[in-house]
Amino acid sequence: MRLALYQPDIPQNTGAILRLAACLGVDVDIIEPCGFVWSDKYLRRAGMDYLDRIAPVRHRSWDAFREKRMAAGGRLILLTTGGSIPHTRFAFHADDCLLLGRESAGVPDEVHEAADARVRVPMTAGMRSINVAMAAAIVLGEALRQTGGFPEEDE
Repeated sequence: MRLALYQPDIPQNTGAILRLAACLGVDVDIIEPCGFVWSDKYLRRAGMDYLDRIAPVRHRSWDAFREKRMAAGGRLILLTTGGSIPHTRFAFHADDCLLLGRESAGVPDEVHEAADARVRVPMTAGMRSINVAMAAAIVLGEALRQTGGFPEEDE
């Protein structure tokens, strides 16, 4: 299981997602350009010392990411408010890559069309969207539950 962030805008969200991934043992791809300087203090503040425990793979563009992803295999699952199926009714695979769009604009049509599936988090009617870091946690949690991918706890 992987998380991929498409041109993230907000360093605090990226830091929180990196922290989530570090804690759950999930790899992360960052599709650039980012809307902030990578060493931004807000990124470090949200990610805290957990950022030292993860090495996100940074891709210079969508095309560079896509080329690497195709070689690696697995499905690309886009989290989007325009998704055709709730994440709770989707059958995840252990080698899926969960793609999160920009906070300000989601993903362009080209990226939307490249996804193997589009899932949404069910929300109360009239609500626009859930924070991208919260959506990542909700969907990643369900995907790991389904695939038995949560880290083993030391007893």
